[in-house]
Amino acid sequence: MDAIFDLIKEVFTPVLDMGGPVIMLIILTVLALLFGVKFSKALEGGIKLAIALTGIGAIIGMLNTAFSASLAKFVENTGIQLSITDVGWAPLATITWGSAWTLYFLLIMLIVNIVMLAMKKTDTLDVDIFDIWHLSITGLLIKWYADNNGVSQGVSLFIATAAIVLVGVLKIINSDLMKPTFDDLLNAPSSSPMTSTHMNYMMNPVIMVLDKIFEKFFPGLDKYDFDAAKLNKKIGFWGSKFFIGFILGIVIGIMGTPHPIAGVEDADKWRLVIRGWLSLGLTAGVSLELFSLIGSWFIAAVEPLSQGITNVATKRLQGRKFNIGLDWPFIAGRAEIWACANVLAPIMLIEAVLLSKV
Repeated sequence: MDAIFDLIKEVFTPVLDMGGPVIMLIILTVLALLFGVKFSKALEGGIKLAIALTGIGAIIGMLNTAFSASLAKFVENTGIQLSITDVGWAPLATITWGSAWTLYFLLIMLIVNIVMLAMKKTDTLDVDIFDIWHLSITGLLIKWYADNNGVSQGVSLFIATAAIVLVGVLKIINSDLMKPTFDDLLNAPSSSPMTSTHMNYMMNPVIMVLDKIFEKFFPGLDKYDFDAAKLNKKIGFWGSKFFIGFILGIVIGIMGTPHPIAGVEDADKWRLVIRGWLSLGLTAGVSLELFSLIGSWFIAAVEPLSQGITNVATKRLQGRKFNIGLDWPFIAGRAEIWACANVLAPIMLIEAVLLSKV
């Protein structure tokens, strides 16, 4: 068994090392070709998707670089000492993809997805292969715990596989249920194939329950509309993406400044401080605008595949519609995501501070 996994890993490792965008370029291009799309159109869609993913990653990197320094200054200014650093998802994904068991879990979920499609238990074809690491890390932790607590190798693998299949089926079903919501958020027609099997959206059932609770006990909250597009129509640029980002950037900049501002005694130093605030504001503003622009690239990227699927479904499957499960960034054009992220960043920092005192 180990020899088989080593061989599979040796074959796939060079591809996996290319990163998520390149993997998705290959997958989308090959998938479009399988559905009868011309090579030039299939390749065009694959490249557009890879560019969109690369663009989203670049902007997130820019935001992390700009804001992490300010938040680090906040920690320094307040004298708070937290001994554990959350390094984000990237190192964890790298470690997970380094295990041959990830390829095994990927194969299992491909089979499960195909069976669900054949049995008409889902209309979603999950092509977000890179993010199989979300499921894989769960399986690896379960297997590691079982192996270290006297459970035999075969039983621990069975338990881990069962857990992966259970969560995997739920996330695929969830992507079907979320499809109309994604269409609404993107102003896309129902014929659009885009949905997401990303694990983040598994929180939606919980959010829906909380929404019902808020409607019941806090009905006044529904009077406030935080939809950026609607705000923009009502109050002009005050509700625009770039202005929301601009203000949030300045607020985060102020958080990273000592209060009272130590050593700022003359006009030149004040100008430097204010320039730093405005720079963060402009960085956040341009980021929200670029997120919206790049979000539209995802729609263009899947158009060739969408047409190919429609043609095949019409000819051979009595017009059955299929959805394509993508990574989460196809919805990144919504400014509310980044406004919430920027608001939640300092809140989570405060939570970390409070929990460290418990």
